[in-house]
Amino acid sequence: MDEFSLISQLIAPAAGARADVVLGIGDDGALVRPPPGEALVLVLDTLVEAVHFPRGFPPEDIGFRTAASNLSDLAAMGATPLWATLGLTLPQPDAAWVRAFMAGLHTAFMPYQVQLVGGDTTRGPLCISLQLTGSVPEALALRRNGARPGDRLFVSGTLGDAAAGLASLSVPDPSPEIADLRARFARPSARVALGQALRGLATSCIDVSDGLLADLGHLLERSACGAELRIDHIPLSPMLSGMADPDQVLALALTGGDDYELCFTLPAATPAAAVETLRGHCHVTEIGLITAQAGALALRDSAGPVALPAARGYRHFP
Repeated sequence: MDEFSLISQLIAPAAGARADVVLGIGDDGALVRPPPGEALVLVLDTLVEAVHFPRGFPPEDIGFRTAASNLSDLAAMGATPLWATLGLTLPQPDAAWVRAFMAGLHTAFMPYQVQLVGGDTTRGPLCISLQLTGSVPEALALRRNGARPGDRLFVSGTLGDAAAGLASLSVPDPSPEIADLRARFARPSARVALGQALRGLATSCIDVSDGLLADLGHLLERSACGAELRIDHIPLSPMLSGMADPDQVLALALTGGDDYELCFTLPAATPAAAVETLRGHCHVTEIGLITAQAGALALRDSAGPVALPAARGYRHFP
């Protein structure tokens, strides 16, 4: 099967359909109709075999993760997902692999009616680049640079599950708990609805992909603030809490990465009812507060200060 057969027989049929796409797959470029009065948000993630997922990882899960990582970036901006372009590099034209990959991609896109409008296929080591476009009212776009001293710090979902799931992939015959942790790595939940609910409410937002400490550090740098983090408030799933010793669990939650949850700040005076409304979309936990000293990140629990770990999270180039 050559490049054009892959596109026409396997990729194009799974592309989806939107009324705002004037011209999709098949030409040198796509024609799309932007929503009136909204700014476009463009995000791109690249996933490389043996870096972002293990060799032999199920292609349907690779497709889902590829979509979810980009959807999470749009969620962190408060954006509505619209269109995608796909760069697919394959060692060989494997029709079964591409069909399964596209099924996973489609499953992740389906709730948001994202349409694949173009891209490229080429030969080489397995690598996937996906670019997503969304839209948001410009004045309501969530950013990293809006946190202010006194703001309350929150995170969605639970942390550390995906990292534990990735670490467990070499375990044969996993228990149900380990299988659930693996599912958190293979099929992360992008918090798109929560991101949209944070428009006009959150002062800053970032998605947690490289680990809570690493990504919170990026937010603090952009906002020129510090933070005090209550590690005894970090949300943990029962399946993770029961799998390892407390120190290892905490390290996974703080630095593990691949969670694709949202870390965000709200003004100190945010009404309790507004926070409860956010919890209608997913689990949301208050984990600390923003402080005035730029770049200063302090950890504490009920007994007092806790030392920062040497490693803050994942880095491509240590």
